[in-house]
Amino acid sequence: MVRCFEDENIVHVESRVDPLADIETIETELILKDLETVEKRLDKAERAAKGQDPFEKKAVALCKRLAASLDEGKPATTTEPNDEDEAAVLRDMFLLTNKPSFFVVNVKDDQLADIDNDPLVAAVRRLGKERGVPVVVISAEIESEIMRLPKDERGEFIESLGLDEPGLHKVIRTGYATLDLITYFTAGEPEVHAWTIRRGTKAPQAAGKIHSDFERGFIRAEVMKCEDLFELGSEQAVKAAGKLAIEGKDYVVQDGDIMHFRFNV
Repeated sequence: MVRCFEDENIVHVESRVDPLADIETIETELILKDLETVEKRLDKAERAAKGQDPFEKKAVALCKRLAASLDEGKPATTTEPNDEDEAAVLRDMFLLTNKPSFFVVNVKDDQLADIDNDPLVAAVRRLGKERGVPVVVISAEIESEIMRLPKDERGEFIESLGLDEPGLHKVIRTGYATLDLITYFTAGEPEVHAWTIRRGTKAPQAAGKIHSDFERGFIRAEVMKCEDLFELGSEQAVKAAGKLAIEGKDYVVQDGDIMHFRFNV
């Protein structure tokens, strides 16, 4: 998250408001930490490679490329592994600059009305476009005010600002999209529960998110769409309209599915 507003009452650590410089500072710190991690792994790999370990020899080659790239100020995402062994080494280091990311721009509430013409926000959006990184604009001040209100008053307050939803919702949605995650639901007494899974997950593996027995003994899944339930008002109405689907082991779960699993172990 970077600051894109002027306020003499809120002091910036560098005594200036420059979101691009802030991004560069953050990235430099992450790169330096990753360089430290890579150098430690390289030292270990070089010692192991003396024993002619083929896997560690590949680790040496990858770590040297990574170290050179990081030393030039480039994130780990710019270094591609050459094969599965190198990919495994890269994954096991959990490098900070090899993780998906997006920019969150924090603005004052009075900037929102003309946000597309704000020069500081425009600068971050240009950088995001160059890198293929999403940019989300929020006002932390407004988000704080929303959270202080009773739940039944929040909608009216958001609408009065000319907004259609809280900025936090956009941050969450962008985070899910960036990580390629979706949500499915299980519903019944005593609660509705949301489950987070990778996009492309099939029904048995989604069931396993709840309990391993559900995946092991999977028989079928009864699936409703959220939009159908909202439109028709009840599970019985969805069934009556013929919109309750029975899906097997090859069904790929969709974002917003409401699922009931049948299993036997």
